[in-house]
Amino acid sequence: MATALDIGVGAAARRLLAAHATRTPCDPVRELIDGLDEAYAVQECLTRSWLAAGRRPVGRKIGLTSPEVQRQLGVNSPDFGTLFSDMAVPDGAEIPAGAVLQPRAEAEVALVLERDLTHERHTVADLLRATAFALPAIEVVGSRIRDWDILLTDTIADNASSGMYVLGNRPTRLADLDLRLCGMVLERRGEQVSTGTGAACLSHPLNAALWLADTLVRFGHPLRAGDTVLTGALGPMVTTAPGDVLEARIEGLGDVRVAFARDERADEDATHQEGGTA
Repeated sequence: MATALDIGVGAAARRLLAAHATRTPCDPVRELIDGLDEAYAVQECLTRSWLAAGRRPVGRKIGLTSPEVQRQLGVNSPDFGTLFSDMAVPDGAEIPAGAVLQPRAEAEVALVLERDLTHERHTVADLLRATAFALPAIEVVGSRIRDWDILLTDTIADNASSGMYVLGNRPTRLADLDLRLCGMVLERRGEQVSTGTGAACLSHPLNAALWLADTLVRFGHPLRAGDTVLTGALGPMVTTAPGDVLEARIEGLGDVRVAFARDERADEDATHQEGGTA
């Protein structure tokens, strides 16, 4: 016999999976679940469904690393989601229109691991030894929930509002970086739309990665060699629109770019309206 928890978690997972499949935002799921454990149970349901469909996990993302966003949602801890291979976009490539629901973008430091992180409590030395290199990244977050009407349980259940991500292509060793002080500039067609430093990400991007490593061990899914970790935003998130071109530059890591395709159907509709077509 199904329990109330099974019913609520299952209903929330089905709602989010339908939104993902149809690319149609849905109502919030917070009224269906109770607390963070159930929110992560929903996320696990999504992950199992996507694995069964053939999607390949390639790492994790950390969200809610900004104190300002934490205050907004009334929390004092980050959250996490799973990265899949079909979420990765080559540097400078274009994201198809509609591929990410209600997209927003933020610049981040990405770490790529060469060793597993399986200890109950990790040290900075453990993380430094486990990291092969760092890369600049743009994360394009998206929400399956209509109008970004989210609380913490909503975004956790929704795979931490994951969308797509872009990595730069110049690997840099951590020994050659000062990630706490590295400056970030995110531009839209040459205009600055977000700035920040590594200190905006839990005071240091490695602090965020340590939190993730310890948390995933408790969940029974430790970080593994080869995983990519998006450590969290270095500055304010920006809303994107079809036709945008974003470029992020992070001191010591270089730059990374992404474009957003125009919605051809919307353009055609606008042309017809301007021409008086019925």
